[in-house]
Amino acid sequence: MGLHSGASRTDNLVSARRHLCRRVRGWRKGSIVSYQKQLQAYQSNSIQSASPLQLVVMLYDGAIRFIKQGQAAMEARDLYAQNTSLQRAQKIVAELMSCLDMDQGGEVANNLFALYTYAYNQLVEGNMTDDPRCLAQSLQVLEGLRASWVELEKQTRAGAQGGNDVQGIQQAA
Repeated sequence: MGLHSGASRTDNLVSARRHLCRRVRGWRKGSIVSYQKQLQAYQSNSIQSASPLQLVVMLYDGAIRFIKQGQAAMEARDLYAQNTSLQRAQKIVAELMSCLDMDQGGEVANNLFALYTYAYNQLVEGNMTDDPRCLAQSLQVLEGLRASWVELEKQTRAGAQGGNDVQGIQQAA
């Protein structure tokens, strides 16, 4: 083997770099797709195996996460991200409202509906006027409700007394 000329050595380096870049890009794409598939399978499993109370808590978690993202976008003056995040939160709150059983839920369902309506209206107002106070009020309502549902789920799992009351609340949601 002799010495390589400068041009062929450069060509070899360029070729090796291209080959390495293709492998790295391919690895990244494959890994990301694989990770996304695994994450989707996990999330799907989590949803399918969750109790009704856990599903409600998951909805609250999503709404709270999107409100916080909307707040961050509002502070950064990223109107597109703000609107997207807050509309997602609005959709979740609307879903919570639509799942209420107003016939069997009685006063509990009516109270939840009023709170959801308030939170929803605050999200819309905050998004339209870029008012972080509206988002904070909506967030406060949803975080309080989430804490109540988490406590209810704990009591249900522990087999707390008053099972009929718990069933009545579950039916309202």
